[in-house]
Amino acid sequence: MKERFYRSIFELNGHPVLAKSLRKFAKSKASKPLIRSFAGLYKLNMEEAHRSIHEYQSLHDLFTRQLKEDARPLAEPADAFISPCDGVLSVVEELTKDSTFVVKGQNYTISELLGTEKASEKYAGGTVLIFYLSPVDYHRVHVPLDAEVEHVYTLGKKAAPVNTLGLQYGLRPLTRNYRLITNFNASGTSFSHVMVGALNVNSIERTNPNFHVKRGDPYGYFSFGSTVVICVPKGALTFTGKTGPVKMGEEIGKWQA
Repeated sequence: MKERFYRSIFELNGHPVLAKSLRKFAKSKASKPLIRSFAGLYKLNMEEAHRSIHEYQSLHDLFTRQLKEDARPLAEPADAFISPCDGVLSVVEELTKDSTFVVKGQNYTISELLGTEKASEKYAGGTVLIFYLSPVDYHRVHVPLDAEVEHVYTLGKKAAPVNTLGLQYGLRPLTRNYRLITNFNASGTSFSHVMVGALNVNSIERTNPNFHVKRGDPYGYFSFGSTVVICVPKGALTFTGKTGPVKMGEEIGKWQA
């Protein structure tokens, strides 16, 4: 019962009015008495958190927590492409010519995700990395590779939950929900980094305005339910083959560009 309640808060599943009420509650001091319950239920490792548990003032404050500097060591190889976040990773390799990919039985195209046919052309035959973050995860997103920021824009409306059920039964949440899209250029090759927000609210905050970014740099965070999608052109990334749970900073591929 408790888990269902907390998921309803952080994934904001339901009617817009209810979702906004839950969001308001989670960001208020009225939710502070639930912090220890939430941390205990999800077995949060508070030893790695930047602050002690009693210092958090709301559930939202805890949910968007920062970690200690050494909590997520970065993979050492210079060509390592790291996971930008904690979460569960799934991979779609060898996209079709029209850059179509399937997630939980639903078809998507890169042009829908990025908002333009032209932007999708370079991803034919490429790879899509999808990271689903659950309430237990660290919800800050980092830069996967040394790069330059080419273009940043937003798309979509607040439409559907991005939890597992939402991805499977919802109305195409990856291409309808509010999302922050960043085109990075690393060693002359571009890739797209998409943060997909939650139901009914803009739940994405970009915290890094820099043009030059380094692997592991903080980039932004999710206030509520979330998914990260990375699109990589054919031949640019040699994937390690690992899927499932990953941590920010963990090597998930080699950058070949």
